[in-house]
Amino acid sequence: MTFQEILEKYVVYAPHRDIHLGGLRIGPHTVVSPGARIDITGNVRIGEYCMIGEGTQILTHDHYHEGREPLLLLQKEKGVKWQDKVIEDDVWLHGCIVLYQVTHIPKGTVIGAGAVLTKNPDVEYGIWGGNPATLIGMR
Repeated sequence: MTFQEILEKYVVYAPHRDIHLGGLRIGPHTVVSPGARIDITGNVRIGEYCMIGEGTQILTHDHYHEGREPLLLLQKEKGVKWQDKVIEDDVWLHGCIVLYQVTHIPKGTVIGAGAVLTKNPDVEYGIWGGNPATLIGMR
């Protein structure tokens, strides 16, 4: 099975393709584990020499949560929010969750196992961990 076939069968999914369907671009020398999940409701661009570990989830959509209306009715009326993500070169996502709010992960960033990234990391080569993830060191 080719790398592209593995991605399409086990990793990439588009839960709201009826609302918006993005795409996935992956740079050379990047490794994506079959146990990762990449939502392509929005576009995802992953740079060179990245490692996307098993259990990593990259989410490009979120739901509307305003008011007291049932959330499924709100989704039927408004759809979902979606956005694109850019993951620069030499990033290691180690079994973590990258939430909708995150749009950019800088070069050399490491996100530790079990971390939940809720905001854009603001430094290159930072090491992030925890829930929510915070800067815990530098490479």
